[in-house]
Amino acid sequence: TVPVRIVDPSKDLNSYGLGNVDWKERVEGWKLKQEKNMVHMSNRHSEGKGDIEGTGSNGEELQMADDARQPLSRVVPIPSSHLTPYRVVIILRLIILGFFLQYRVTHPVKDAYPLWLISVICEIWFALSWILDQFPKWYPINRETYLDRLALRYDREGEPSQLAPVDVFVSTVDPMKEPPLITANTVLSILSVDYPVDKVSCYVSDDGSAMLTFESLSETAEFARKWVPFCKKHNIEPRAPEFYFAQKIDYLKDKIQPSFVKERRAMKREYEEFKVRINALVAKAQKMPEEGWTMQDGTPWPGNNPRDHPGMIQVFLGHSGGLDTDGNELPRLVYVSREKRPGFQHHKKAGAMNALIRVSAVLTNGAYLLNVDCDHYFNNSKAVKEAMCFMMDPAYGKKTCYVQFPQRFDGIDLHDRYANRNIVFFDINLKGLDGIQGPVYVGTGCCFNRQALYGYDPVLTEEDLEPNIVVKSCCGSRKKSKSGNKKYYDKKKGIKRTDSSVPMFNPEDIEDGVEGYDDERSLLMSQRSLEKRFGQSPVFISATFMEQGGIPPSTNPATLLKEAIHVISCGYEDKTEWGKEIGWIYGSVTEDILTGFKMHARGWISVYCMPPRPAFKGSAPINLSDRLNQVLRWALGSIEILLSRHCPIWYGYNGKLRLLERLAYINTIVYPITSLPLLAYCVLPAFCLLTNKFIIPEISNFASMWFILLFCSIIATGILELRWSGVGLEDWWRNEQFWVIGGTSAHLFAVFQGLLKVLAGIDTNFTVTSKANDEDGDFAELYIFKWTALLIPPTTVLIVNLVGIVAGVSFAINSGYQSWGPLFGKLFFALWVVAHLYPFLKGLLGRQNRTPTIVIVWSILLASIFSLLWVRIDPFTSDSTKSASNGQCGINC
Repeated sequence: TVPVRIVDPSKDLNSYGLGNVDWKERVEGWKLKQEKNMVHMSNRHSEGKGDIEGTGSNGEELQMADDARQPLSRVVPIPSSHLTPYRVVIILRLIILGFFLQYRVTHPVKDAYPLWLISVICEIWFALSWILDQFPKWYPINRETYLDRLALRYDREGEPSQLAPVDVFVSTVDPMKEPPLITANTVLSILSVDYPVDKVSCYVSDDGSAMLTFESLSETAEFARKWVPFCKKHNIEPRAPEFYFAQKIDYLKDKIQPSFVKERRAMKREYEEFKVRINALVAKAQKMPEEGWTMQDGTPWPGNNPRDHPGMIQVFLGHSGGLDTDGNELPRLVYVSREKRPGFQHHKKAGAMNALIRVSAVLTNGAYLLNVDCDHYFNNSKAVKEAMCFMMDPAYGKKTCYVQFPQRFDGIDLHDRYANRNIVFFDINLKGLDGIQGPVYVGTGCCFNRQALYGYDPVLTEEDLEPNIVVKSCCGSRKKSKSGNKKYYDKKKGIKRTDSSVPMFNPEDIEDGVEGYDDERSLLMSQRSLEKRFGQSPVFISATFMEQGGIPPSTNPATLLKEAIHVISCGYEDKTEWGKEIGWIYGSVTEDILTGFKMHARGWISVYCMPPRPAFKGSAPINLSDRLNQVLRWALGSIEILLSRHCPIWYGYNGKLRLLERLAYINTIVYPITSLPLLAYCVLPAFCLLTNKFIIPEISNFASMWFILLFCSIIATGILELRWSGVGLEDWWRNEQFWVIGGTSAHLFAVFQGLLKVLAGIDTNFTVTSKANDEDGDFAELYIFKWTALLIPPTTVLIVNLVGIVAGVSFAINSGYQSWGPLFGKLFFALWVVAHLYPFLKGLLGRQNRTPTIVIVWSILLASIFSLLWVRIDPFTSDSTKSASNGQCGINC
């Protein structure tokens, strides 16, 4: 492999005139000048004059050398005219909230004390959760990349590319739930990515050992030989054929090749034939023979038992023999199915990803890893280069653990009824975190630095270690070594890297792998300590020392393949640091949050990259039941982290995790608990209407001022947040609605399920058990109803509030004009609940207004029980009042 040039990052890179010139014009001018200089040089040599003055006398080469040292990206701050009012309103809202809570605590409602007490507790929790959610968005930023600078520095025409090798991971489990055609489109978009082919390798993890996945991948590899050259010749976007051919655009626009129309039609026919072959495989796979599947040579398929099978690796496309129809090389495509045996803990997706780390290190050892789900295809063929603008930047690369791209989705209805796009999270929350220590890892569309996954410490500069209360508080205390351009730590500081969360050695001290490691290196490590950390594979251990990636050219491929099988065996991780300090971290179904948190706790930063054309697009569940089950899984993972040793509330206080970043992680894992006060607060309006009591006493004009100010500050915060983020009002409102829907259903179930799982070891799953499809259409899935227990609590809340509204209005009609004033506040809160649950109500009714009987029965039963118990107990009426109402009074009545 060609080594990457090392540029001294200690220099002030901002002093090179960032953003002051038109880069493309300068590059073209420099190329023309180079050509003229070459002609001038040849003429001078032919005249025998030699190079006395030098070709750089005009300073153009020196200028271009300075240009090449400029950063590959820049931070684009949010205008202060947008941020300053936003921050002022946040501070004012915090002050107003303090006075509001002080009033609420000191003014109890004596005739409705239980209702008042519950409401105050809920309001205090809501205030704390607002602080956790709001202040990590204090310093939002945007970023801009310079792909031309990346090309000039590392990928010049006519020279060997110095771009770093990248291994792309695709994870899949069940081809019946994750259609092979969608996985094939994801793989095709990876193989046709705009990146040097010898620098890209695609690994597909089949954790279900399905022969259907294997055969469909074989078909995909054959189709790629035709699809990849077509994409690169005509520079089409996106490069996933299903989504490219589905575009309703004028495909002749900007296409000047006269043969394009003919080639496109021929390619579309090829793709339709490819789909027929894939669908035939799917149909065949639905009827498994009793003796199991057999391969073409007649031998049984090793993965017939998905819980008991050996490790399997198949290289479909490689650097030798993997040629397209034009005779050009194709990226490597590797099928991997790790070994599964009874009695071993396999750790689901996290274990599969760790197996891919090891097998890719043995076979290709890309310096960077990019992982996507099987349904997230490359929508932007330059996505890898976008990530390299940060990873290979001299100022960012040594301290960046990953580059996270936002998730964008296809196939969602226009109004996004259940907030599947998560626009508020991706366009507001993650932008805010990018200005602190970086966004959280969201599980897909993320490019990793291998060194961060191996548990190494980042290389921090003096500027990174400067204390700052708001932005850089709680960062590290280590100082950067100033001696030498290639090594950032001297040996003494390298030896000090002995924290429990980092290796006991400095990889920069290792130049030639494990070979020749004795003398002073033996003081830093031993073979036993390496095997204890990484496992017993000398080939893999040697690969961990190669920061720039790649494998020795003299390595025997057969030997590597044998070693690759070894590193994906069941027992390889036993008594090692895998899943504890190395790779994807075990202990939660949301391994992404835990993995990113461990990296940030070591001092790494992450970067949020939002190119103008979305890098990746995927599919999301759009019907109500599937969406709630998805949210349930996320919330359950957060509860598992909350109850583990890696909880951000008490883990990682070593001075490397910044304060606001810690608040963001705490908010990420405690948010399901908000479901308890939220459920209580959603039921309170109904109880107030049924009992004619209220949680707020009669207030004075001075007290009412705090209510009005708090309400205005909430509105102002939302408006200003939408202003700087560019998020639409409808997306914000959908997010608010689903916060209530998810909080009263999936989050509530996650809290109890998490407690049962962690404390009692009981794993209870709330899964979909039945479904009905009423109609076909573009969004037919939106109207599919699937019964799940998650639907019961919000339906009950909805019915209770509707009953309360009817009861309250009836009471006001019977009581006269004076009762309508107190009724207004109660009705406002009840209608607030109903408005937030309106999408849920539409999801229950579906297109045909048919709600399953079981939902109606359960919800009415629960609502009736609560109402009857409340009337029977009647906790807010004294005994004397009850007696008076029954006509049982004393002598003097």
